[in-house]
Amino acid sequence: MIALKTLLLFGLGGQEILLIALVVLLLFGGAKIPELMRGLGKGVKSFKDGMKEMDDVVSGEGSKDAKTTE
Repeated sequence: MIALKTLLLFGLGGQEILLIALVVLLLFGGAKIPELMRGLGKGVKSFKDGMKEMDDVVSGEGSKDAKTTE
């Protein structure tokens, strides 16, 4: 349900999503898509971890390394 609301915010309907999926499938092939999604997931996780680390440093709850550099 949340994903549907997000897509509606960008003005994408069912036909547009289907067309985008078809183009991605044609460009990268079926075997390459899971590999691309895995890489995307790792990138998002890394970004979230970095943001959490920065929040910890800013709030004063950072790691020992962050405290020694201050």
